[in-house]
Amino acid sequence: MRQLEYLSALARERHFARAADACHVSQPSLSAGIRKLERDLGVSLVLRGQRYAGLTAEGERVLGWAHRILAECEALREDLSSMAGSLSGVLRVGAIPTALAVTPLITTPFCERHPHARVSLESLSSREISRRLGEFELDAALTYVDDGEVGDVRITPLYEERYLLLTPKDGRFADRGTVRWAEAAALPLCLLTQDMRNRRILDGFFAGAGATVVPAIETDTVAALYAHVATRRWSSVVSHAWLNMFGVPEGMRLVRLEAPPRFPRIGLIVADRHPEPLLAGALLDVVRRTDVRGDLERLLQRHLAPDA
Repeated sequence: MRQLEYLSALARERHFARAADACHVSQPSLSAGIRKLERDLGVSLVLRGQRYAGLTAEGERVLGWAHRILAECEALREDLSSMAGSLSGVLRVGAIPTALAVTPLITTPFCERHPHARVSLESLSSREISRRLGEFELDAALTYVDDGEVGDVRITPLYEERYLLLTPKDGRFADRGTVRWAEAAALPLCLLTQDMRNRRILDGFFAGAGATVVPAIETDTVAALYAHVATRRWSSVVSHAWLNMFGVPEGMRLVRLEAPPRFPRIGLIVADRHPEPLLAGALLDVVRRTDVRGDLERLLQRHLAPDA
């Protein structure tokens, strides 16, 4: 099992030293473990040169088996822990950056219900989420679920993103009840970068209103976006889910944007595996008992109420 973990880490990190660090062993130990795996199987697994050059065709085949075997071994441990009356192990969750603010709404009740289990939460792109779910490196993830990029998974919808203009209280549209997309595009804006799905969605809404948006500031993190908006020099289009983490900075105001043709959905996805991993099933059970959509809607109303 340990040798399969070494091979999986090497394929993921594409570097012997980084793979050894990920496995908490020395590089010679990792290399020796992979060589022993090669001897046991009677095939070469790694293309070797001055540095890591990839896996052989046999190595790629073994890697697929390794992912499945390691996942089943973890499921076995979870099953045994449940027999002892207390679910334990590490729940591995990925989330697109724009959904990270929502994760405490489900991870906190999960940990309260299963105090001996732990959660490992990573910020990942939607493509990386699909890959890592397919390779058994994640148990569940929060991502957009309205397209075909999520792969062969089970989907539990959580909420629809609602978009608001976050603008200085003394700004041009601060006293408005609703702002049109074309009007918002004319403001000095801070938005996420175009390689992020949220930004591409917003660009589509701006284009649908006949506007092209050219932000003054672009960033790939919601935290940096809020840090710039808090200076009260820029406005932004934000998801109502971000209020769960950042709220409304002092001196800023939320204004509703006209309703877009659709509200993109964020959902929890798990790999469609049988039997279902116990930790993933336990998280799904928590999600079914949690009104994420309602919690976010009530949060939005509280932030809009002072200015209503």
